[in-house]
Amino acid sequence: MKPETINSPASNIQPQTSNSKFKIETVGLSKRFNREWIFKNLSYTFQSGKTYAITGPNGSGKSTLLQVLWGQLPQTSGSLIFTSEEKVIPIEEIFNRVAIATPYMDLIEEFTLEEHIRFHFKMRRMRPGFTIERLIDKLYLTHASDKNIANFSSGMKQRLKLGLAFYTEADVLFLDEPGTNLDEQAFVWYQENLKQLPPDQLVFIASNQQKEYPENAEVVNLADLK
Repeated sequence: MKPETINSPASNIQPQTSNSKFKIETVGLSKRFNREWIFKNLSYTFQSGKTYAITGPNGSGKSTLLQVLWGQLPQTSGSLIFTSEEKVIPIEEIFNRVAIATPYMDLIEEFTLEEHIRFHFKMRRMRPGFTIERLIDKLYLTHASDKNIANFSSGMKQRLKLGLAFYTEADVLFLDEPGTNLDEQAFVWYQENLKQLPPDQLVFIASNQQKEYPENAEVVNLADLK
């Protein structure tokens, strides 16, 4: 079964359901850098329990859209509303509710793996049932527990970024080009973790590789939003 594709901005409004725990609603959301519109008039309701694939040619603005949706970049026009149990959440509080993994995200390379994970979870809550030791084991990095991040391969660093995002308790998970630097074995690990996410998780995956997002993902093609 092929993913459902949004063919035009006019068809972007999605029906709301009463059992949605967390929602991100956009109305006419647009972003411009100087005179260039990155995307225009995105009207959509993103709901918990669903995965959304953000696609488009290289340079089309996939990463920019994610950064607007998680509150890092301001939109140029349009509205962006976060709700949890029908209660509006201020945008300045969203960082506590999202987990993010991107190739351009920095790690603290002076830390060992264990130090980095402990530091991360001093600020964020770990998903129920996990411990630091179990998380390291789930990353298949037990052998590197005391190794400095600076000495990790690019694939190990990407696995750590994904692991921190997967195992952080969050309403929304943002994954930008998640397969970057992963070998075949690590990519299978990524797919398995994607399947094991809580059923009410709201997931965004920015990628042009269909194997990086599930077949039932709803596709938002940025080529339709220019």
